[in-house]
Amino acid sequence: MAIKSITLPDIGNYENTPVIEVLVSPGDRVEKEDSLITLESDKATMEIPSPYTGEITKVLVKNDDNLNKGDLIAEIDAEEDEKEEASEPAAEKVQDDTSAEEPAADASKPEVPTQEPSPAATAETPAATGPASGGGQAMPINAQAGGAKFHASPSVRLFSRKLGVDLANVTGTGPKGRILQEDVEGAIKAVMEGAAKGGAATGAGIPPLPEIDFSQFGEIEEKPLSRIKKLSGKHLSTAWLNIPHVTQFDEADITEMDAFRKSLKPRAEKMGIKMTPLVFIMKAVAHVLGEFPNMNASMAPDGESLIVKKYINLGVAVDTPKGLLVPVVRDVDKKGVFELSEELMEISSRARDGKLTGADLSGGTFSISSLGGIGGTQFTPIVNGPEVGILGVSKASMQPVWDGSEFVPRMMLPLALSYDHRVIDGAEGARFMTTLSRTLTDLRELML
Repeated sequence: MAIKSITLPDIGNYENTPVIEVLVSPGDRVEKEDSLITLESDKATMEIPSPYTGEITKVLVKNDDNLNKGDLIAEIDAEEDEKEEASEPAAEKVQDDTSAEEPAADASKPEVPTQEPSPAATAETPAATGPASGGGQAMPINAQAGGAKFHASPSVRLFSRKLGVDLANVTGTGPKGRILQEDVEGAIKAVMEGAAKGGAATGAGIPPLPEIDFSQFGEIEEKPLSRIKKLSGKHLSTAWLNIPHVTQFDEADITEMDAFRKSLKPRAEKMGIKMTPLVFIMKAVAHVLGEFPNMNASMAPDGESLIVKKYINLGVAVDTPKGLLVPVVRDVDKKGVFELSEELMEISSRARDGKLTGADLSGGTFSISSLGGIGGTQFTPIVNGPEVGILGVSKASMQPVWDGSEFVPRMMLPLALSYDHRVIDGAEGARFMTTLSRTLTDLRELML
């Protein structure tokens, strides 16, 4: 081992470049090419890598220092067999924020790869706080922020620093978990709504649940949530906090509808498709949405107006091995039950195989969550904001129904309609549910 000095290499035509992040501390072990500091000019953000493998003994710079070629950055106790090499790779790390974008579901932000962390480099350091936009609240800022613990482009790290967001607490939705600017914006929104650090939003002023060491009571196993559940969990928490929910319950007599469905099964089987009750429910919902346009709308961002959509795209919840997904079936009101059956089978299959695209999951105007194939009598679905309504469908069962003179067996379908009470009042919600139930009972309503 030998103590070696690390100086700023030639990074191009830059002078007095300010240090915006120091990524290491004395005692940290770094590998060759691990980032040590981040510099930022008026045109680019760049990370300066270590030319050696070893343990940092001194850090000779701090935030806001201005550096030039040859200035000392740190001292390192380098491994003895480490050969000193020129540090040209540092120049290659210069990434202009206007560089070519990486193809992705959202390629609006440039992405550059970051180094994988060494165990020492990922150790937590005492957190400080920085101001969030709008003041009032702050997000924790980890001293390692911008280092190798997560994947984010320099422009995204700069954006997060300006707004005081700890990227260690942000879940990336970009390719391979990269953190995008939209993810940072979502984290800021969660904080302003009272989100707990690193967890789901809990509501302004509501304390988080206490941390408990469950191992003291017996054997435990800790399993990481899937990426889909992490993302959907945050979305549902945000929807639950922002949307005042009301749930309306009802039952629909689908005896004739189910008989009609069964009569179509031989024809559907010849076409290679399954004729499920869900496609009839989708057609009925699309019809009723035409009568109740407020349920096919979204609240404007300013909360002062309603955006009514002239198209009907239904999100249909699909149970997949990695969690719940809600692909969107478009223009349901313009399609027949055979076409819908084929499309529903195809999009559900792609959802279970993890082959959905961003377009498949966007553009919905109303959602349906059906548990009829599993069981249960009722449940309260959470509105899939920014939509204002969602229909929960439970398992149909044969029940005795009084027809005025006697009890007769009827196939009854439990329904639960959750809606945004800012947009839909109780009377309108009840009328929607009554109309839907009547339509499912007598499909001739679709012809009116």
